[in-house]
Amino acid sequence: MAGPRLWFPLLLAAAFATWATALWPWPQYIQTSHRYYNLSPYKFQFRYHSRSAAQPGCSVLDEAFLRYRKVLFGSGPWPSPNLSEKQEKIKKNKLVVSVSTAGCTDFPTLESLENYTLTINDKRILLVAHSVWGALRGLETFSQVVWRSSDGAFFVNKTKIEDFPRFPHRGLLLDTSRHYLPLFSILDTLDVMAYNKFNVFHWHIVDDSSFPYESTTFPELTRKGAYNPVTHIYTTQDVKEVIEYARLRGIRVLVEFDTPGHTLSWGPGIPGLLTPCYSESRPSGTFGPVNPSLNNTYEFMSTLFLEISSVFPDFYLHLGGDEVDFTCWRSNPDIQAFMKKKGFGDDFKQLESFYIQTLLDIVSAYGKGYVVWQEVFDNKVKIRPDTIIQVWQEELPVNYMKELDLITKAGFRALLSAPWYLNRITYGPDWKDFYKVEPLDFKGTPEQKALVIGGEACMWGEYVDSTNLVPRLWPRAGAVSERLWSKSSMTDVKFAFQRLSHFRCELLRRGVQAQPLNIGYCEQEFE
Repeated sequence: MAGPRLWFPLLLAAAFATWATALWPWPQYIQTSHRYYNLSPYKFQFRYHSRSAAQPGCSVLDEAFLRYRKVLFGSGPWPSPNLSEKQEKIKKNKLVVSVSTAGCTDFPTLESLENYTLTINDKRILLVAHSVWGALRGLETFSQVVWRSSDGAFFVNKTKIEDFPRFPHRGLLLDTSRHYLPLFSILDTLDVMAYNKFNVFHWHIVDDSSFPYESTTFPELTRKGAYNPVTHIYTTQDVKEVIEYARLRGIRVLVEFDTPGHTLSWGPGIPGLLTPCYSESRPSGTFGPVNPSLNNTYEFMSTLFLEISSVFPDFYLHLGGDEVDFTCWRSNPDIQAFMKKKGFGDDFKQLESFYIQTLLDIVSAYGKGYVVWQEVFDNKVKIRPDTIIQVWQEELPVNYMKELDLITKAGFRALLSAPWYLNRITYGPDWKDFYKVEPLDFKGTPEQKALVIGGEACMWGEYVDSTNLVPRLWPRAGAVSERLWSKSSMTDVKFAFQRLSHFRCELLRRGVQAQPLNIGYCEQEFE
């Protein structure tokens, strides 16, 4: 027995050195030591504090306890570590969770608090949070500070973490129109988003290519606009499942129905919705954006968005408004006559603004807020003061940092996505470019910078489907997650590489086929 006891501390020291660089994203404050405690997977339990506002029966935490037990320990069997008598006396067999407000049946919001404190010492393991959403973030951190020795035993070090996100909106966009993503791909993505502390799933659900959202009010949209109206759609039940699955992980679902452009798939199901294009004074047989000159257009939008507003519980809807090609509008004599009647002259941006303004008024009447792409602001559409504007263009019409300055100077809240398009790939460690972005690196006042509420990593689907989504997303998206969660001073790329590499290995252990960051290997890669 002397041999194993002699080497055991050395093995643990090596394991601790690995854990100490494994946290992702990095907490706001952390203090830890080499003092460690053994966790028994046979006895370890998650418990509610007697004074916690949430108690057994809280679906968000009850289900999180089950998930994280599996994340921590797997399914066994587990070896018995060779511990000294002193170590046996300080085993840790429970984590106690206390939250100030229950909210167990609520949905997360932009205003939800995610702060938490995790304390691990001789007396206890205690997780304290204001809300269940903060408790979820703390449980994820706890799952990362637990480490395993080479003989399979589980340990955790004496640690104090005080943590909260830098930005309240930390999103990931998936495009399910260019390529349909099966339900399991979306749910699996939500799991890994939670591991990275993302809290918004931006669901770009429809586009030119296909209309997979099954509308109960307008079923022809899916029947004629989906790739396959049986296999490549999201039913009402699918949408409910995504929303609830996300809720249980503290993730909001921000759905996007982009108009008036990006709507070719809408046309077959709703005749007359799209603008007929003309060639030499005759209809060419092709169609352009939504026709903004018809009352029927707004009646349809009013009915559709009433349904969307009732299906998706988040306060915000994403209404798009980007990349409107004016060519078809310009060719159509009815559009030209409408513009003359409205006094728009030949300014098609005014026509676009008229459509978007009317749509925004419709959505506002349903008690919803909205997010729009930056063109809506650039084209001077009259929008409500609480509108959120998403910046996606890197250089045009201006550099994205200048765009943030203009938007916030006008008093609007902003989201940044321009430098975080994950669908763009290059040879080598492009995650470093994502990591080096500072969202507040523009010449605005402190009041302006407070209006930047976060950002989103975007995975557009032209060349991505369920076969390559996971390795292309992870761990590259993690660079964005840390930039949006951790302190602005977290800029050491070498330290980030060490931790993201370990986190990638942890993702592999959790069953996520995350791609490598560089040359190397993971111990558990082929388990």
